[in-house]
Amino acid sequence: MARTESAMMPLGTIAPAFNLPDTISGNTLSYSDVKSEKGTVVMFICNHCPYVIHVQEKIVALAKEFLPKGIGFVAISSNDVANYPQDSPELMKVHAQDYSFNFPYLYDESQAIAKAYQAACTPDFYVFDSEDRCVYRGRMDGSTPGNGVPVTGQDLSRTLNNLEKGLPIDTEQHPSMGCNIKWK
Repeated sequence: MARTESAMMPLGTIAPAFNLPDTISGNTLSYSDVKSEKGTVVMFICNHCPYVIHVQEKIVALAKEFLPKGIGFVAISSNDVANYPQDSPELMKVHAQDYSFNFPYLYDESQAIAKAYQAACTPDFYVFDSEDRCVYRGRMDGSTPGNGVPVTGQDLSRTLNNLEKGLPIDTEQHPSMGCNIKWK
C-alpha cells in the first residue's frame, strides 16, 4: 500500500464521460445515467484498500441521505485486477452487497476513466454541479485509519448540503489520501 494524495482536478472541469459496466446490475452505465438534477458524486474506491474500508459505511450513509435530495452517486474501481484479484468485478458485486450499496459500482478495466478524472488514490471524491462542472474534489473528512479522528464525512457532507440548497461551495478543499490506484 502506497499512501497517495488526490491530484485535485481543477474546479470547473466538466465531468468526463464514461460508459462502464455496473458490477451490481450487469448494465453498462454512462455519466448521464448516474447524474442527478442537483449534482453528482463520482468516487474512486476499491474493495481492499484500508482507507476505503475505514469510510465505507459513511459513504453509504451519505448516499442514503443525499440521493433523495437530488444528488447522484456512483463508485468506480479502476484497479489492475491481474495483480489485485480481490478487486475483481465479481468481488466488487459481493462487496457492494455486503455494504448495501444503493448506488452503482462500476469497473474501469482500461483505467481510462481514472486517468480522465485524474484519480490518484482510493478513496478519491469528485462532486459535480447540475451543469456537470467540478465544484469539489478531495477528501470525505480528516479521518484516516489509525489517526484517531472520527469518521464524520463533514467535508463531503457540507459540500453536498450547500449544493442541494444552491449555496456557494467552499473552494478551500483538502486532498483525499489513501492507497494509490493500482495501475497496469
